[in-house]
Amino acid sequence: MATAKPAAKKAAATKTTRQPSAAFMKPLTPSAQLAAVVGAAPMPRTEVVKKLWEYIKKHKLQDAANKRMINADDKLKPVFGKAQVSMFEMTKLVSGHLK
Repeated sequence: MATAKPAAKKAAATKTTRQPSAAFMKPLTPSAQLAAVVGAAPMPRTEVVKKLWEYIKKHKLQDAANKRMINADDKLKPVFGKAQVSMFEMTKLVSGHLK
């Protein structure tokens, strides 16, 4: 049994850090509606979502009762297409505004 522990440590030590997919790091241009929120400069999808969350938290757009829901303000309604979306649905809707 004593030999199992060192072997497990050795396997964990040789594990390399995972690199992000090139598809996620490719700069994409936001649509005019999305650019009003995150800026017009091309940026990776991950950065777009990060900036979107900064905007949501800054303007307190998360639903108070259910934090997974996001209430759209005047700038986000054209991006989302409705008044309220879930945080999981948000990323899908944002993808349609990137090219």
